[in-house]
Amino acid sequence: MSTTTTSHSPESEGPPETGGRETGGREAGGREAGGRDTGGRDTGGRGARIIHNEATTEIPVHLLFRDEPEPVSVALAPAVVNRRRGTGEQPRITRRPPAPLRPRPTPEVDPDLVERPARVLPGMAGVLAGAVGTTGCVLASWWAGVLPPLAVDALGLPAHTGAGLGGPQWAALAGCGALALFGFGGLARGRTGRAWVLGLFGRYRGTVRRTGLMWVNPLVLRRRIDVRLRHWRSEAMPAVDANGVALRVVVLVVWRVRDTARAALGVEDHQLYLRECVEAALARVLAQLPADLSPNASYGPGPSGAADSATLRNTEAVSDSLTRLVAAEAAAVGLQVYSAQPLGVEYAPEIAAVMQRRRIAALDAQHRDTVLTSVVDSVEDTVTRLTLRGLVELDDYERKALVKDLTVAFYTGHGDR
Repeated sequence: MSTTTTSHSPESEGPPETGGRETGGREAGGREAGGRDTGGRDTGGRGARIIHNEATTEIPVHLLFRDEPEPVSVALAPAVVNRRRGTGEQPRITRRPPAPLRPRPTPEVDPDLVERPARVLPGMAGVLAGAVGTTGCVLASWWAGVLPPLAVDALGLPAHTGAGLGGPQWAALAGCGALALFGFGGLARGRTGRAWVLGLFGRYRGTVRRTGLMWVNPLVLRRRIDVRLRHWRSEAMPAVDANGVALRVVVLVVWRVRDTARAALGVEDHQLYLRECVEAALARVLAQLPADLSPNASYGPGPSGAADSATLRNTEAVSDSLTRLVAAEAAAVGLQVYSAQPLGVEYAPEIAAVMQRRRIAALDAQHRDTVLTSVVDSVEDTVTRLTLRGLVELDDYERKALVKDLTVAFYTGHGDR
């Protein structure tokens, strides 16, 4: 160890022999056999560790950092602080995202049941037939003499006593009446966004998508179908996630009827069928993913590169899977599904409060873990820089003491923010 030289004034300068003897005594006392200094501290056979400041003043390390009883002699470890091997936190289990859902076999419908246009006539044909039939009924009544005189005068018909209601008169009245009924009874008005599914004696006879006035056979059974683009907002449907947590989900489905024959005749109620398909597909999709990541488990990054892509918070991925499943099952009955979007995914009322407290605790633990990691990194960087630059030389005991003090100081500083 180098010795610090100090200049003295002539008045305070003692005898050279005494000063030299004292100096030599100090040096001898500072380095006795076994490496014991004047204070009785064992330095392991070498000089005391010191910090060199810019003024070349030598300060013992144990006086700068700690004021405790005598340090214990330990073996000197490498000067550079090693990387920490663990942070004390629970191990995180990385799981792969679940495999995409495989589509189930779609239900089969009668292949012959396909929408085709029905045969209809313009509305003027029905009006003309009805007018002809009505005119025939009037003339047959006048011929039979049963037409009231007031009607005869109003129509300008000549006076006629009539031949009475015989066989020919009844036949004329029946034929003309049937023609009038068929003519006027078959008139129908087609609207935009509406279609008529026609059936005769239980057999599909075609679909009418025309608009305006038309004539349809009055003997066929008509069933009106809405073919416009529609949306259906569901009620809160029950479901469970991959962890078995009960959820309530609201879904918005955008759809329309593409094949009116299958929608009307292939299933009893196509709207009820669509709702049940959405509920079944929702149960399958939500059972594959957790509603949220647990504190000690994480899923690998998804297509977007974020871990949230493997949770139900990624509504885009959930919507794509749900739309694909619902569209595949609804296509069998002539329904075209454009999107099935979850509008809200929330916990069931019976566990909402518990899960909220758990979520808050997880966020708090994550924040504390982040702060602790930042503090440990700062302490490690500080100690490493001091050691590498030669500003301080530390043994194990002094290094542990310095790390402890810096950790408390940095953590307290983060807590004040």
